[in-house]
Amino acid sequence: MIDSEAENCDLGFFSTPPSRLPLLFLAVFLTQGLAESETDAPQPALFTKIPPSSSGIAWVHENAMSEIRHLPETLGPGCAFFDYDNDGWVDLYLVNYGRSDFFSPEKKLSNALYRNNGDGTFSDVTGKAGVAAGSFGMGATAADYGNDGDTDFYVTAYGRAILYENQGNGTFRDVTQGAGLAAPGWTTSAAWFDYDGDGWLDLFVCSFVKYQIDNPVRCGNNQLGKNYYCIPTFFEPTPNLLFRNNRDGTFAEVGAKSDIGRSLGKALGVVATDINNDRRMDLFVANDTVQNFLFVNRGDGRWDEIGFLAEVGFSANGKARSGMGVDAADYDQDGRQDLFVANVDQEMFALYQNQGNELFRDHSHPNQVAQSTRLLSGWGLKFLDFDVDGDMDLFLANGHPDDMIASYSLQVTYAMPLLLFENVDGRFQDISEGAGAVFAEKYPARGMTVGDVDNDGRVDVLVANNGQAPVLLRNQWGAGNHWIGLKLVGKNCNRDAIGAMIRWSSDGVVRSRLKTSGGSYLASHDPREVLGLGKATNLDWVEIQWPAPSNRVQRFEDLPVDTYVTLTEK
Repeated sequence: MIDSEAENCDLGFFSTPPSRLPLLFLAVFLTQGLAESETDAPQPALFTKIPPSSSGIAWVHENAMSEIRHLPETLGPGCAFFDYDNDGWVDLYLVNYGRSDFFSPEKKLSNALYRNNGDGTFSDVTGKAGVAAGSFGMGATAADYGNDGDTDFYVTAYGRAILYENQGNGTFRDVTQGAGLAAPGWTTSAAWFDYDGDGWLDLFVCSFVKYQIDNPVRCGNNQLGKNYYCIPTFFEPTPNLLFRNNRDGTFAEVGAKSDIGRSLGKALGVVATDINNDRRMDLFVANDTVQNFLFVNRGDGRWDEIGFLAEVGFSANGKARSGMGVDAADYDQDGRQDLFVANVDQEMFALYQNQGNELFRDHSHPNQVAQSTRLLSGWGLKFLDFDVDGDMDLFLANGHPDDMIASYSLQVTYAMPLLLFENVDGRFQDISEGAGAVFAEKYPARGMTVGDVDNDGRVDVLVANNGQAPVLLRNQWGAGNHWIGLKLVGKNCNRDAIGAMIRWSSDGVVRSRLKTSGGSYLASHDPREVLGLGKATNLDWVEIQWPAPSNRVQRFEDLPVDTYVTLTEK
């Protein structure tokens, strides 16, 4: 631009002698370059990778990959953040594969429980805690189902699922058989929630497809002349499971009596939320190659599956997609829970904005989601407020299910990049490119869990990778925003207060959040809620509407900021 103007201008307009013009232009260019350099200077990474040498997390997933390419090989692993020892620091559970009817490992494989030492490191306590498992594991979901103050957890699997009861002394006991939770077949994601409002957590378990070694389905050879992983279209669907908590340590399967049992699907992800504000928790279920399910809780054990009517079952052109990871949150702060589901490449992911009256609209295009995910396959995902400004942002972990896809696709790869979307005035913007070096790397990601590992109010992320080590990402957001962390303790309601509605005011700005359960893929998350205050330095008040059976509203004032507090139901 300057060169063009110099060629056509009258030199009489310059007060500088012509002999000094080259120096002038050089100075202009240098100044402009300096300005551009300052503008384009690398921004501090929003998330940084913590290596195993620093974290102490040495576990690696064994994906059992065989020449036959058995479908269960490609779906794991899952992961969970929860505080098993009640010391105020979230610990980590990682799910591995193990012996099955098609896999006989040469060495004993194990799941892993890592205790958070509170200093940035973790210690492997799997053996001491007694939670090595050994089945062909998929995911994990943690909660206090016994209302005794200790967090238990459930491990889904291809084969035998496991319920571990926390003994309160650093150890767990396998109580699966006595509890009635040895779910048959192939289970994937699961979510604890109180569907009947009796104050005790029930359990929803996703069931995938019928996979039988004695009657195998082979999809033949691909262009490389090798077996490849079949898509779920070739397998029969199965019913999901709903277990009612009998309040005595046992559970009864009650889903078969409702639309939950009558709806055959191929379920991979689930989130428990309240889509119609009736104070009853509903279920959004992602299905692979068949329609997604939206189970609406009508009370008295009645469920209506309305995925098609609500317009979340199929794509806009009426096709079933490959639903994998899901989540729910009121991202636009209109008082209604919105939904998100990740699909396979070429299908694009869906952001369903809640329109009210049990109807949704896909708003992925105006939120940059469709454009950013067209060539990606999504698994773990979560709404989270990474910059603690009070708005829910979005983190996505991706990876293709077919390890050979890059050999016959010019655009799609097996390992894929992570994505980070920032919520700006109720719209998502893809900020992955400037969020740090980790977003330029690629992973065969599957499960993803979020939690505040170092208790600094900035939610961290762990991505579990198929056949590789997990990746722990520390949230490095450093803009000085303020926050308050809440640990909710129910007394009349379930002790984890799943289903609580949280409202808070800072500098007169009021926001709300529902405490959902499940979400992501094969994962469970830090149960504490971090409320972002942005630049506000004070918190006016926090209101908790506790779940049934009380539904009581309590207001808390004069709470400290930039720390965690425990709020107990009265």
